[in-house]
Amino acid sequence: MTALKPISSDLPAIMREIGEAARQAALVLAHASAGAKTRALAAAAKAIRERRSEILAANARDLDEAGRAKLSAALVDRLMLDETRAEGIAAGLEAVAAFPDPVGAVMAKWTQPNGLEISRVRTPLGVVGIIYESRPNVTADAGGLCLRAGNAAILRGGSESFHSSTAIVACLHQGLAAANLPRAAVQLVPTRDRAAVGIMLGMSEFIDIIVPRGGRSLIERVQAESRIPVIAHLEGNCHVYVDRGADLEKALAIAVNAKMRRVSVCGAAETLLVDRAIAEKALPPILRALAAKGCEIRGDQSVRALHSGAKLATEQDWRTEYLDAIIAVRIVDGVEQAIGHINTYGSHHTDAIVTEDNVAAEKFLDEVDSAIVLLNASTQFADGGEFGMGAEIGISTNKLHARGPVGAEQLTSFKYVVRGTGQVRP
Repeated sequence: MTALKPISSDLPAIMREIGEAARQAALVLAHASAGAKTRALAAAAKAIRERRSEILAANARDLDEAGRAKLSAALVDRLMLDETRAEGIAAGLEAVAAFPDPVGAVMAKWTQPNGLEISRVRTPLGVVGIIYESRPNVTADAGGLCLRAGNAAILRGGSESFHSSTAIVACLHQGLAAANLPRAAVQLVPTRDRAAVGIMLGMSEFIDIIVPRGGRSLIERVQAESRIPVIAHLEGNCHVYVDRGADLEKALAIAVNAKMRRVSVCGAAETLLVDRAIAEKALPPILRALAAKGCEIRGDQSVRALHSGAKLATEQDWRTEYLDAIIAVRIVDGVEQAIGHINTYGSHHTDAIVTEDNVAAEKFLDEVDSAIVLLNASTQFADGGEFGMGAEIGISTNKLHARGPVGAEQLTSFKYVVRGTGQVRP
């Protein structure tokens, strides 16, 4: 495993050195061939598999520290790697390697009456700074996606996953070396010192975009302090609405999966809304199934009348991203009120309707103001890999520059290429 570079007491100088190296690497990557980037990603995936025991040993150190720090079960679940998740990291890099290279793609092309030929062409962003918490797989996803899009990456991972991320970056470096690409294309900030985050947020001469991925406090800090444009996802306060036109078997399966498949992911449903017209029939079996899986139910008075084990929900429950086996449940008077609830309390992340009524479905899909809206599918599909994008850095709730899953294509900008034959402007 690659040893960490010793940290001097002059952290600003270290961060500046990282920034300068990233800027130089970005110049090389901007003109690297698609084949070279593909070879780097494939070699990194191979290294993940070959060095899996090192990665899992590093993760065991992180988990041991997490246990002593008494981190929540949700954070530990995000942090934990096993054989299956390690293989998922390698497979994710291979998926990114197989994704079409976005750099140089012609987005549009036209000819003006004066004969000028104009093309809009995808280009890398440059240097992307990613600040994230807990999940070591983000290290590989972020590094791999930035590489695919021709960007250099500066990764500031969570202190909880420090050892795991260090081991994973060593594999990414192995892949870069195999393709003769600069090691500084992917750099991990080699310290847990939180001051490094503040320094990164001011490095506008080196970093072109900041992507934070984590809890509300991290996102709000980055948005408040950054001197660099931010692609942010604030929270995943996601909803499932069961409409009066729902197939009840689908509704039960979707509601349980959306909440309980993995409660710690940002696409987990936090609120269940049910149309009053079918609540007496539809809601009890759904709540029994959730409770049987250990989910705590918090509902309004109408919900408590149908499920005696429900706790009384407060106004704050409608606004809460639990990331835990807890769900808020409300009975609403049709699709209009469901849309109103979601647009008022939701985080504009991912929301789903279960219905066979096309009119209600199209109204929901059109009027819910979220990055991802689904019909008859679990909110847990809110994932770049599930969208066929290879992987993602996160789900952006921004409306500029990217919205929804942030994959390789979303990590590009564009320029206009104009070809003339001697034209001058009158």
